[in-house]
Amino acid sequence: MTHSLHRTGDLQSLKEDFPMLTHVARGFNDKDAGPRLKQIALTMTKHTDLHFGDCKVGNKYQMDPAEIVEKLTVGCQCVFKDKKSLIACMKELKEKDQGISIIVSGLLDEVFDCCHKAGLKPPLIEFALGVHGNTKRLWPPEILDFVTMCGHGLVSGRLVKKMIEDVKKNKITVEKAAIELATPCICGIFNPYRAEKLLRKLAG
Repeated sequence: MTHSLHRTGDLQSLKEDFPMLTHVARGFNDKDAGPRLKQIALTMTKHTDLHFGDCKVGNKYQMDPAEIVEKLTVGCQCVFKDKKSLIACMKELKEKDQGISIIVSGLLDEVFDCCHKAGLKPPLIEFALGVHGNTKRLWPPEILDFVTMCGHGLVSGRLVKKMIEDVKKNKITVEKAAIELATPCICGIFNPYRAEKLLRKLAG
């Protein structure tokens, strides 16, 4: 579950970005997992409407979220913009324990604070240790902040550049541009709220 760990950006921006995902363990808790995943998904979407989906089905900008929920078989993903809603979701998921692991990504101190306030103690912690190799081939930081919000690499840097230019030329609103960028992220962890803020900053 590392595809949500490599988001870039300044601290203030990342304090409004918390991907959450759940996934069954094959051969352990995957039997008849659909109904339990449905309950988890309904809890997730009750507390955040930013983005939601599953890479095997689709996301809320591609199809009706209710249809996605009914088709879940292995997992689902969403993203939060604030700790208050994340903590509320964590508490409800804990209370309605469906026997499937929940993963939350974000700044370590922020996520730990949410876990503490939700009465949870993380059993496992994973860290992103940065990018190694020929980093000169990476997009510049202002573009990376967008593309790393899709851990499967489905949000193109070229699309990001186009949306920035189109916003500058008033060809598209910031809100619509953020949704255009969120749409290719099938699993649903791209944060359109954060994208709006980044677009406004870059478009002046």
